[in-house]
Amino acid sequence: MEFPQQQKPAGDGKIVYPPGVKEITDKISNDEVVKRLKMVVKTYMDMDQDSEEEKQQYLGLALHLASEFFLRNPNKDVRLLVACCLADIFRIYAPEAPYTSHDKLKDIFLFITRQLKGLEDTKSPQFNRYFYLLENLAWVKSYNICFELEDCNEIFIQLFKTLFSVINNSHNQKVQMHMMDLMSSIIMEGDGVTQELLDTILINLIPAHKNLNKQAYDLAKTLLKRTVQTIETCIANFFNQVLVMGKSSVSDLSEHVFDLIQELFAIDPLLLTSVMPQLEFKLKSNDGEERLAVVRLLAKLFGAKDSELATQNRPLWQCFLGRFNDIHVPVRLECVKFASHCLMNHPDLAKDLTEYLKVRSHDPEEAIRHDVIVTIINAGKKDLNLVNDQLLGFVRERTLDKRWRVRKEAMMGLAQLFKKYCLHHEAGKESALKISWIKDKLLHIYYQNSIDDKLLVEKIFAQYMVPHSLDTEEKMKCLYYLYACLDTNAVKALNEMWKCQNMLRGLVRELLDLHKLPVSEANNTAMFGKLMTIAKNLPDAGKAQDFMKKFNQVLGEDEKLRVQLETLISPTCSCKQAELCVREITRKLTFPKQPTNPFLEMVKFLLERIAPVHIDSEAISALVKLLNKSIEGTADDDEEGVTPDTAIRSGLELLKVLSFTHPTAFHSAETYESLLQCLKMEDDKVAEAAIQIFRNTGQKIETELQQIRSTLIPILHQKAKRGTPHQAKQAVHCIHAIFNNKEVQLAQIFEPLSRSLNADVPEQLITPLVSLGHISMLAPDQFASPMKSIVANFIVKDLLMNDRSMGNKNGKLWTTDEEVSPEVLAKVQAIKLLVRWLLGMKNNQSKSANSTLRLLSAMLVSEGDLTEQKKISKSDMSRLRLAAGGAIMKLAQEPCYHDIITPEQFQLCGLVINDECYQVRQIFAQKLHLALVKLLLPLEYLAVFALCAKDPVKERRAHARQCLLKNITVRREYIKQNPLAHEKLVSLLPEYVVPYMIHLLAHDPDFTKPQEYEQLKDIKECLWFMLEVLMTKNENNSHAFLRKMVENIKQTKDAQCPDDAKANEKLYIVCDVALFVIANKSTACHLESPKDPVLPTKFFLLQDKDFKNDKDYLTAETRQVLLTGKPKTTPVLGAVNKPLTVPGRRIFTKTTAGSDTASNASTNSQLSSSAINKNSNSNAATEPSESRSQENNENPVIKNDDGKKEEAGQNATPDATTEASPVKRRGRPPKSVAAAPAVAAEKEGGAAAGGGAGRGRKRAADPASDQSGESINIKMSKQQQQKDEGTKRQIDLQRWPCLSREKDKVRKREPEEETGRALGRVALLLGSEGDTERELESSPECVISARKDKERYPLERGQADYAAWSATCSKGESKSARRGAPSGRQGETISGDKTGGLAVSWFSPGCL
Repeated sequence: MEFPQQQKPAGDGKIVYPPGVKEITDKISNDEVVKRLKMVVKTYMDMDQDSEEEKQQYLGLALHLASEFFLRNPNKDVRLLVACCLADIFRIYAPEAPYTSHDKLKDIFLFITRQLKGLEDTKSPQFNRYFYLLENLAWVKSYNICFELEDCNEIFIQLFKTLFSVINNSHNQKVQMHMMDLMSSIIMEGDGVTQELLDTILINLIPAHKNLNKQAYDLAKTLLKRTVQTIETCIANFFNQVLVMGKSSVSDLSEHVFDLIQELFAIDPLLLTSVMPQLEFKLKSNDGEERLAVVRLLAKLFGAKDSELATQNRPLWQCFLGRFNDIHVPVRLECVKFASHCLMNHPDLAKDLTEYLKVRSHDPEEAIRHDVIVTIINAGKKDLNLVNDQLLGFVRERTLDKRWRVRKEAMMGLAQLFKKYCLHHEAGKESALKISWIKDKLLHIYYQNSIDDKLLVEKIFAQYMVPHSLDTEEKMKCLYYLYACLDTNAVKALNEMWKCQNMLRGLVRELLDLHKLPVSEANNTAMFGKLMTIAKNLPDAGKAQDFMKKFNQVLGEDEKLRVQLETLISPTCSCKQAELCVREITRKLTFPKQPTNPFLEMVKFLLERIAPVHIDSEAISALVKLLNKSIEGTADDDEEGVTPDTAIRSGLELLKVLSFTHPTAFHSAETYESLLQCLKMEDDKVAEAAIQIFRNTGQKIETELQQIRSTLIPILHQKAKRGTPHQAKQAVHCIHAIFNNKEVQLAQIFEPLSRSLNADVPEQLITPLVSLGHISMLAPDQFASPMKSIVANFIVKDLLMNDRSMGNKNGKLWTTDEEVSPEVLAKVQAIKLLVRWLLGMKNNQSKSANSTLRLLSAMLVSEGDLTEQKKISKSDMSRLRLAAGGAIMKLAQEPCYHDIITPEQFQLCGLVINDECYQVRQIFAQKLHLALVKLLLPLEYLAVFALCAKDPVKERRAHARQCLLKNITVRREYIKQNPLAHEKLVSLLPEYVVPYMIHLLAHDPDFTKPQEYEQLKDIKECLWFMLEVLMTKNENNSHAFLRKMVENIKQTKDAQCPDDAKANEKLYIVCDVALFVIANKSTACHLESPKDPVLPTKFFLLQDKDFKNDKDYLTAETRQVLLTGKPKTTPVLGAVNKPLTVPGRRIFTKTTAGSDTASNASTNSQLSSSAINKNSNSNAATEPSESRSQENNENPVIKNDDGKKEEAGQNATPDATTEASPVKRRGRPPKSVAAAPAVAAEKEGGAAAGGGAGRGRKRAADPASDQSGESINIKMSKQQQQKDEGTKRQIDLQRWPCLSREKDKVRKREPEEETGRALGRVALLLGSEGDTERELESSPECVISARKDKERYPLERGQADYAAWSATCSKGESKSARRGAPSGRQGETISGDKTGGLAVSWFSPGCL
């Protein structure tokens, strides 16, 4: 608008004042000025716009009021009154102001603006006038006059600053409304908002200012909401210059740009309509810190509770998700932290986040993996429905992370979810069922080697799974139903946890007993040993040793502390009493002045492990009551998700385990009455568990509970005579353990059973044989003599030496227990009876042990068919071979019998580990390991594991490797912890296994032609299988010791056949191969040996002093073959022990489980489709066996053209040419050189139980058979040369070991059972090739893609056909099995370090 010409005041320029108002000049006092101005103000207040006469009359006064005298008056009241007058003047004269000068207008509005500062003090007497001034200005929109001024922006900025600075929480809503009206009119009716004015508004949104003046923030927020349509363009321009053009100088707020965006988005997303696309540009910045700032901003925008940004701006959302894979660690970390809020506020976005969190759960950065867990757990704790099963699966994986901090967070998070949803049922049964796997998973972690993991599992169990703070009845109810719902491996872990705690209590008890003895050197040594063992069961073994020494010193000085500790570990200590003892011991060891006390923390770890916080007499009574309710049918079994039968059986199993660890808690008539009721139940397992509980806890029954005794005795007699074998065993041991007149009781069982033995009714023989065997073992003095006649006349002559029935000729090598004939089961028990009888006598005065060993050896030589009448089926023969091998091994644990076992018998026993039946090899290896790891078997039996290098099944080699590692570790630790063990190094030091291994390999039945390359390569593989583990570390210069030992063996003769030149030559050749392997592995083996090795005289005879064997038995050509031979598959755990640097060594590369399966399949790469169809249809009705394999996969039964069944070797082809049968070798699959004619040989020979390519040769030396063996080897070597000509067409053997076994190992296989066991075994192993699952899962690069392998190693036509067939067999396998990762159903066992651990189904944690 244009300003009008200056109006002339009426009366020739004379100022007209209102009536009663005298002239206002600078001549009068301020008080008088104020008095007169008040009257002027009232006059203007009463005027309105229609009073034209008055307007003209007082125009001069209006102009006078704008003079410098008033505008610059120092009196505050004068200025306020003048401002009120001017505001009314603008109201009255609107829309045309009486002031025409731009400068004057500017001065007036700046003057008015300055007066508005008086609004700040609401308690001021003049506040109403200030409010009137504000109201007048807002209502009239007086400041709009300034739009025509060139520098109006200065006025507006000053106004806005003033209003934002004066507003406070004492202002009422009207004041805020008028301020809002005044400012919004300026923004909405102006031509635009300058950057300076925008800064004046936006500065109030910055966190620092926001916190200083919340009312100014609210005013700015309301202003922006009201003016969003107008101001959005200005805001977009500001952010465009700062974000896109990088002009940070345009505003002082440039450095707060992301804070402003967040605030503006919270106020109204429409304010940023044009800004959001600019953030997508910033997300792709090259500056990591800038990306981090943008990610932080967008995380808040996307994660805000009511934000719809993700759905409204999908491109920006997808771009933001891409930052989860940012190269900058802080960016990835920020994204992961954001996910928690996003999951809680926007469950609909969980699907988008899942895949990105999956990748980040494998992030190389520990902090990121940790925060992924925190993110998921926090969301789950808020509402379980916010996290899907896949997200919970990520947390599950991280319980096996290689970093303790990550594992701990994952385990604690899962424990919290379990307690909230499963224990307290906060979200109903459906949610509890969703995470029911947590309890099993947490307990599975107890299988890890790390003591930290074990301690955390114990803590979680005591605080989250069965909270010790609950009342006894509620606590036992939790335990009762938890135990019933656990899977098999979790139950084993829980049992092991209680056993470990009980063992630790025993150690502390022994330590306290030593304190009661007089001080002596021997006593101090014993104390030191106990302290070291206790320290091994605490975290950080190094510090634990020091702290335990200090604790032991405190115990010696403080008798009261010892009394408290004795009370704590007392068998009669109650749970409440234990808590008091722990509190008292902790108080005594607390030092107030120390903020942190690591010594006290370590003692607390010990006390937590040994304190009985769950089980006491009251707890056992509560468990028994729950069991009774389940038996009576009045329990809440169905509501807890278990059937009554399951509850009863698991309840008895729970009580049985607790009877080992807390036997005194069972001493009550009520408990024993309930157990007697269980003995009368039809369930065999329940009765067996009840007997075992009596055996463990009933020592005082005879003296204190006569009524229980009189009821129990007839039941035990009945179970020993007619119960199941397990019940009979437990009944005999129970009688022996709890009754004083045990001789009378056992005689009452022995006599009728011995008279009723009848071999014609084998079904009724098994239980009597079990009872008689255990009776003779427990009471040898009383029953040894009568047993001798039973053994001679019935066991051997009538039972073992006679085959009364014809076995099932189905060709299977293994069947389930239910399919084994009663006669064979009786024979197996007869063999066990022989062993128990001898173990009871513990002497060989009657030479019965010699006769028994000869009998067992004959059974092994005859492959299980002792009578050689060929009546026994192959599967039954496998059972008998296993029983015979196990019997010899059992006798070897007794020193008096070990001394009479000949080298030949030892070799026969060892060769069982190469038996043709998979289950025989597996079970025998398990028994061998268990005995060795407990130091029950002599060291020589450790050498048997070297033969496992020839096993064709990768899982069996893995098992053997794990056993070796564990045994060697146990022996070395035992030597370190027991100073007295140094006197028995020959029988303990693992390196001393080498002489036994060399001797065993020199007598290997496959080692027939000492100079044949293939046989020497097998010897080298077996040697390296053992030496690789022994030579992992060169402790005490052990490499030189090994070299010296082998060199010494070369200077001896074979004690088994000292005059046989060929046998000695084979021994020396094996020595040379061993020296070759050692020299190529170690650079330190040529150093001086630390000590002179001692050789076992039972196996080696010293030569004359003049004898010197310096002959080199390996030719240069042989060495070259051994050095540069064809690579073979890597040993399992190749990641732990670096591979042999010799190029000729078998290189076992990591493969997927699919290739693992193929490696156990037929190695014929040109298998025709017709043969496949025949094989795949042959065993459609195969039944599953106990050992999880559908059948013994190594010996399939296929049909020939005539429809007859026959066995097929692994390399058998439909058009195999007929050749002479190869040398038979019991216990080991035939070599590939013998595989081709396998089917033809069976056709010609009509191979039955004892024939075929897969059967072993008898141990008797037969020159004719040796010659035939040589001739066949010659023939097959030519065939082998023909095969070698086609090696150029082979695929890379390192990646596909399944197609490279033609020269190495062959075993029989049924195609359709290809994946049934092989991948099942892979699922049991820890990762692939021995890597721990923890390492496999900790980073995204760990998973090997099978698809890439196929692209890298393309198959030729014939091989492709085979691979397609193998893939067809593998279709049903789970993803986890194909990867070789542990599956949930197998307990997901892992190892805590790189050495790995044994599979759950093979061993319980205690065996590890």
